[in-house]
Amino acid sequence: MDVFSKIEIVFESPDFLVLNKPAGLSVHGDGISTEKTLADWLVKKYPSLAEVGEPMLSQKGVKILKPGLVHRLDRDTSGVLLVAKNQPTFLFFKDQFQNHQAHKSYRAILYGEIKFKPGESGRTIDVPIGRSPSDPRRRVASLKASGTLREAVTNYRVLKTSPDFSYVEAEPKTGRTHQLRVHFKAINHPIVCDHLYAPKLSCPPGLGRQALHAFKLELKLPNGEPGSFNAPLPADFSQTLDSLGLAC
Repeated sequence: MDVFSKIEIVFESPDFLVLNKPAGLSVHGDGISTEKTLADWLVKKYPSLAEVGEPMLSQKGVKILKPGLVHRLDRDTSGVLLVAKNQPTFLFFKDQFQNHQAHKSYRAILYGEIKFKPGESGRTIDVPIGRSPSDPRRRVASLKASGTLREAVTNYRVLKTSPDFSYVEAEPKTGRTHQLRVHFKAINHPIVCDHLYAPKLSCPPGLGRQALHAFKLELKLPNGEPGSFNAPLPADFSQTLDSLGLAC
């Protein structure tokens, strides 16, 4: 099945779109790969979006369109994604993301059982993130990182556990590249099937990508009203929860 056919429109107004992005689809290009991206789908379906947002230049000087894309998700992360249809709306939403006023909630399956103390409802990972000195694709939550360490904060709570896995809800309070993937690796509970950050750990059958899903997005809408948007768990994620005894 073509990955474009899996894109779901959760909500649409004259000013913005909320999508449920499938896993396996990059949000925009990198100036090197010829793989089709969500940006390609957006421009084909909404041609005027080519003029919305903030394009970027690749290291080779190739212009990369980011049509209306207010934020991004990793290629193999599924879930809620916000797209502005015009520049004023783009700037309105961008300001909320930059000032940490947009609230994102993710669901993730982690390796290992996380045990909370009685009465403990959640925890915070407050560890800065920088680039890996050995692999340009990776980020690390360590003083050994190369370049500038940037503040990164993640709140999380456990939804259900088994002897070998934990199902959690996570809320990143900052928006660093790979933040949740890096933070959970830093506490020795990497995300299941994360081939970049946990390449030597076994992956449950039927799940070929990291078990990370952007479940909810809450922010202020252009009309001043609060907005809340959910993306249902995809089939591969739900089936993995069932097989691991973590379904809630």
